Amino acid sequence: MASASNWSKLSEEIAEAVERAGKSVVAVQSRHRHASSGVVWQSDVVVTSDHTTRRDGELAVVLEGGKSVAATVAGRDPTTDIAVLRLAAASNLSNAVFAETADIRVGRIVAAVARSQRGNLLASSGILSGVMGAWRTWHGGEIDRFIRPDLTMYPGFSGGALIDSSGQLLGINTTGLRRGSCITIPPETLKRVVDELLAKGHIARPYLGLAMQPVQIPESLQSKQNLTNQTGLLIVHVEPNGPAEQAGLLVGDIIAGFGGGAPEELFEIRQVLHGKRIGDKFDVSILRGGARTRVVVSVGERPVG
Repeated sequence: MASASNWSKLSEEIAEAVERAGKSVVAVQSRHRHASSGVVWQSDVVVTSDHTTRRDGELAVVLEGGKSVAATVAGRDPTTDIAVLRLAAASNLSNAVFAETADIRVGRIVAAVARSQRGNLLASSGILSGVMGAWRTWHGGEIDRFIRPDLTMYPGFSGGALIDSSGQLLGINTTGLRRGSCITIPPETLKRVVDELLAKGHIARPYLGLAMQPVQIPESLQSKQNLTNQTGLLIVHVEPNGPAEQAGLLVGDIIAGFGGGAPEELFEIRQVLHGKRIGDKFDVSILRGGARTRVVVSVGERPVG
């Protein structure tokens, strides 16, 4: 009897936690083949998954109780699979309450909370199977913490909430970042991305306006210029009016030094840029006509579209 009583108590507590969290979870209807879910960020702002809202037209958000409100995309970031929707009319729903993720532990019971296309509350439970450090998506987005729940993600669950035993949100679930598996986007990432999307409508990405490819540096030139790297990056294209052109870089230049390092592969350039802000300046060492020179490049913002 004690065991049955404990089971009943646990069951009731989970149901109550789902109901509490569900007051901040909505359904998102678009022309995607499945409706998705979203969480209330502000009274007129909903955060959802980008991959289920790729088409901007004909969006609607179904609130608790079945009321439908028209919505438009205020901003999107495919690299973190986050989209922000602005409602045509403010809702009276509660803003999502996020838990402190510093204390979350592998093995704890969690639940995914979503809504059906008609606005019915849905849930799926499991455990946290993985909690790790920062993770770079294959699109190049930065997820501050890799959270992986072990539960069933039914169609429509992307954009919904992952909650703890108190009903607070550990993040937003998505299957759009890792094919075939669920990842939870943590509150740290959501706040950083959503704030910028609300302010700008897009995420500012560092930009140089260059196309490059690795080339072998002749041994004679390595010796003459005291180079430590055998390979440099040949500039094969310079965007008109971009940061690289404004700094004086030319097609045919070979980059031998970049931001204090000696890059031999393109990913090394991307790593340096990832740590830069728009407007930051850094030195680039180039080989031009057999001579070595330095130019100062200012990081620009990648054009939208």
